[in-house]
Amino acid sequence: MPRVELTRHLYRFFPALQGTEIVVEASTVAEVVRALDRMAPGFAFYVCDERGRLRTHVNVFIGDERIVDRERLSDRVAPDSCVFILQALSGG
Repeated sequence: MPRVELTRHLYRFFPALQGTEIVVEASTVAEVVRALDRMAPGFAFYVCDERGRLRTHVNVFIGDERIVDRERLSDRVAPDSCVFILQALSGG
């Protein structure tokens, strides 16, 4: 099953995911996001808009490759994949 890693600041909003190896049953990025939302309610809406598209400052990588489909999240995830979800931070 795919393993998921998050940037550290996401744990502040979703502490239920912190301190444990995150492994989900999923074959697409959309399924990964839904699985994380079941584990930490609100996660899907935090990283996706009301249409299910990735928010502007959120990026998802499967291994070293950034996903292509930011609208439907249909990129395939292999059972041995590592999915990395990050949100760009900005400030002044």
